[in-house]
Amino acid sequence: MHGENISLVEILDVSPHGFSLLVDGETLHLRFADFPWFDGVSRQQLQAIERPAEGHLYWPELDIDLSFDSIRDPAAFPLVASR
Repeated sequence: MHGENISLVEILDVSPHGFSLLVDGETLHLRFADFPWFDGVSRQQLQAIERPAEGHLYWPELDIDLSFDSIRDPAAFPLVASR
């Protein structure tokens, strides 16, 4: 039986250009130009983050699931979903 995941994801900054997260001591930057489905959502929706698996983040209210790799290097993952 596994324990509860206590590793937190923290929103560090939200700007007109994107937002930054702190995860496991690493800062991840998400630009709205690379992740347009986050543009215009509330800070509350951004903060509603789950970690369904190691290296993945999920925003259930927005139905967005991203790997850390796609956040670190969005150009390597050119498929962009629309809202």
